[in-house]
Amino acid sequence: MTDHATDAATDAFVAHRNLLFTVAYEMLGSAADAEDVLQETWLRWVGVDLDQVSDPRAYLVRITTRQALNRLRTVKRRREAYVGQWLPEPLLTTPDVAEDVELAESVSMALMLVLETLSPTERAVFVLREVFDVGYDEIAAAVDKSPAAVRQIAHRARRHVDARRPRRTVTPGEARAAVESFRRALETRDPQSLLDVLAPDVVLVSDGGGLKRAALRPVVGADKLVRFYLGGSGRVEATITCEPTVVNGSPGLALLLDGEIDGVMAMRVEDGRITGVYYVRNPEKLTRVETETTLTLR
Repeated sequence: MTDHATDAATDAFVAHRNLLFTVAYEMLGSAADAEDVLQETWLRWVGVDLDQVSDPRAYLVRITTRQALNRLRTVKRRREAYVGQWLPEPLLTTPDVAEDVELAESVSMALMLVLETLSPTERAVFVLREVFDVGYDEIAAAVDKSPAAVRQIAHRARRHVDARRPRRTVTPGEARAAVESFRRALETRDPQSLLDVLAPDVVLVSDGGGLKRAALRPVVGADKLVRFYLGGSGRVEATITCEPTVVNGSPGLALLLDGEIDGVMAMRVEDGRITGVYYVRNPEKLTRVETETTLTLR
């Protein structure tokens, strides 16, 4: 490849890198795996004759999707042996992502967990069609299916996701207010204030990966969640602080013990109360959070 062709390939890849990362992350639930997919995409992209490429964005998305599918089939087997509950690797995102309701929902912990229940091909089709509005013909080329088959897969995946996603999307302001109330109650260790902001059937999913203390199964119910947090916090002698942040497109908290990040919480808020808490403590999933303060997804 000539220097001019290399420059053109680099410019196209950089221009679409955030999009490609988001596609890979939504398919894999892991920023580390998404970065590996981007590296593989780049290695294949620099070997392409750009004179034969009419739409670099579509071509790059196709390469990324195929690489992510290959990796997804591998990581699914790895997750079957995961200790305790598995949660996606959290991303600290910029506040403007939270204002983009569709993008914020597409990377939310709640939706990412729903996507985990899809087959690899269903997940790829859903992400490309529902999140990025990629045409059926382009998706078909990416997943090696006919356009007619892709339409059927998209319909099946959409129906599956719609049956499990939250019924009502709150505004960013409503979500921030609920998370702020939760933060104050947690820092003051006030059980009644926690109960006031939690929905009665709230669900806590915590991920320690066998490396940090976490509930091995979901904790269901406000009373149990309060006991889990205040009971666990009561045994910690370090100073606990909760820093407001934006996690996976929605208001969340970074929990610090004596100034060191101990975990990240994402929340699902409905009707002004918290219905889902996703608490990532696995240190292997916090490396990116510790080194980056923001991530622009597009």
